[in-house]
Amino acid sequence: MMKLPSLEEILTLLTMNNSFRKKFSLPNANQCLVFGCILFVFIMVLKYSFMDCDLNNSIQIRNRHIAHFRNHYYMALNLSVSDRKNCTKIIEGDLDEVRQTLHDNLDIKKRQVISSNTDYINQTKDCATFKGIRKYVLFSLTNEERNYPIAYSMVIHGDIELFERLLRSIYTPQNIYCVHVDRKSPDTFHQAVQAIASCFDNVFVASKLERVVYASWSRVQADLNCMEDLLNSTVQWKYLINTCGADFPLKTNAEIVTALKLLKGKNSMESEPPPEHKKVRWEYQYNVTDNIEATGVRKNPPPLNVPIFSGSAYIVVTREFVKSLFETDFAREFMDWAKDTYSPDEFLWATLHRVPWMPGSVPQHRKYDTSDLNALARLVKWGGHEGDIKQGAPYSTCTGQHRRSVCVYGTGDLHWMLQQHHFFANKFDPRVDDNVIQCLEELLRFKSFYGKII
Repeated sequence: MMKLPSLEEILTLLTMNNSFRKKFSLPNANQCLVFGCILFVFIMVLKYSFMDCDLNNSIQIRNRHIAHFRNHYYMALNLSVSDRKNCTKIIEGDLDEVRQTLHDNLDIKKRQVISSNTDYINQTKDCATFKGIRKYVLFSLTNEERNYPIAYSMVIHGDIELFERLLRSIYTPQNIYCVHVDRKSPDTFHQAVQAIASCFDNVFVASKLERVVYASWSRVQADLNCMEDLLNSTVQWKYLINTCGADFPLKTNAEIVTALKLLKGKNSMESEPPPEHKKVRWEYQYNVTDNIEATGVRKNPPPLNVPIFSGSAYIVVTREFVKSLFETDFAREFMDWAKDTYSPDEFLWATLHRVPWMPGSVPQHRKYDTSDLNALARLVKWGGHEGDIKQGAPYSTCTGQHRRSVCVYGTGDLHWMLQQHHFFANKFDPRVDDNVIQCLEELLRFKSFYGKII
């Protein structure tokens, strides 16, 4: 859409110097001023009549205006799937539609084209066009969301398309997003992520990047680097949520805000007494090279001999909790102690969450134990627990594929996922099944505008 002139520009043009005005037989200054004002009013009427088509502007829509703008914006910004599958039926659990979609997926994967790092580098050379084509929502949909900013720490190492689709699905202008890119990732991946981030004022790459080694402290440090940057930002966010590149949301931003408010200053994460076989992870020292290796050397007990709890790398924590990680002596000492352990991300947060002087924590009593299925942070199907729900299994068999004993979701998992309360689910991969991601994109975009399921 062509940029409309401002009042100042109109008056400047209409009140040029006398010699120029005489040369072209223009009316006098007073006539010009009147004509300019009339023209300005006419232009503003036109501008606001067609505002719903100006998708490059980050228009702050107030609640009372949503009814007027909603349909126009949704028609332009919807992510509805246009191919053979019916996402509404899949979401409802229609088994025939699921079977047909899974069958069609075999053919789709043969011809599926995934966008490359270079594709994104080229597309983001014109940020306005990129955001328009990719249908980013560049305005806050409600006052409640606008006044409740959330911080995201996004730790990624590959798959630029899935990262960008994840960002698009959780993007709102009031939130803030720190992206940590593994130093081992290819240069073109770093360039593509930086190019995408540069198109948004509230998305940035972490100031310090780690060479992330699986199951080592570097995974925790990546999140800490983003946390520190997020604390230093001007956005006064309320909660922090961390994600990885294989995550996708199950809730809209509005739903997440509502759930966070209900926490009333508490954190939410998996935190349980550890099984015996996991204790070796922190009872012995580990060295890190290209891999993490056991040394057989026993570690000293943790600071203050606090009990260790088992949990997940993925958390929902308050701003005050994050600040305490850098300002509290115990938190710093405990993190230093954990640096030579195995997979510290799977006990560090869970343990700090049970320490009474950490903000948002809960008591160590077993009544406060929280499994991954009861926490808000992440929904995961572990291969070892799949089975017949009617026979007591926590969830049904994965309809996608397994990777490191974790289900990479398929279309048949979607109905079950959407019955859960979690903010995000893990894992997704468009090469395994893009239908489940597409249907989530369609659903979340619709719910963002209308507050209900399709």
